[in-house]
Amino acid sequence: MTLSVDLFWSFRSPYSYLATPRLVELERDYDLAIAVRPVYPIAVRTPDFFEQVNPLWVPYLLRDTQRVADYLGLPFHWPRPDPIAQDLETRKIAAEQPLIRRLTRLGIAAVRRGHGLAFLDQVSRLIFSGTQNWHEGEHLAQASAAAGLDLAALEADVAADLDGHEAEIVANQDALAAAGHWGVPTLAFEGEAFFGQDRVELCLWRMQQNGLQKRG
Repeated sequence: MTLSVDLFWSFRSPYSYLATPRLVELERDYDLAIAVRPVYPIAVRTPDFFEQVNPLWVPYLLRDTQRVADYLGLPFHWPRPDPIAQDLETRKIAAEQPLIRRLTRLGIAAVRRGHGLAFLDQVSRLIFSGTQNWHEGEHLAQASAAAGLDLAALEADVAADLDGHEAEIVANQDALAAAGHWGVPTLAFEGEAFFGQDRVELCLWRMQQNGLQKRG
């Protein structure tokens, strides 16, 4: 019997990127369907978050994500440009956020076309692997193609139903809260939330307790 698990994920979250290759392997190796549910990052959902957080949080985040990437053998550089427009001195989040809104809407379009996880995998690799100006030229088109998608078609999907894509993002954010968490990446299985890239294996264990089997 195929099991299903919800994945709440953000294009700005380095931990989402670091978890994704293992999630791709899980869906490949196990009788599992991962329901991809892109959300806006906390910087959009809670704009004053970084102004209130402990000053030690950001430097720790940068150290930790680099060492996790080194441990997993994944390339890692902070995105250039950052998908979130933010004043690094004041930590204030800009009112307009064109990059993250474009990415998240494209993520919804990819899910609707049945290639959500592959799109997250390829695009997050592009953003976090050190590609300069990842948002320009053919970078996103090539990442989309590697995920089995056409970027122009995704853009057209979004343009034709912008309100619908936004509504789906909001619904995903509501579902994340209903699952019992606010952060990403979060896996939600049978009413239980598993937050963080270091909880992927724990969620796998729980699903195996519920009958998850390897593909034959």
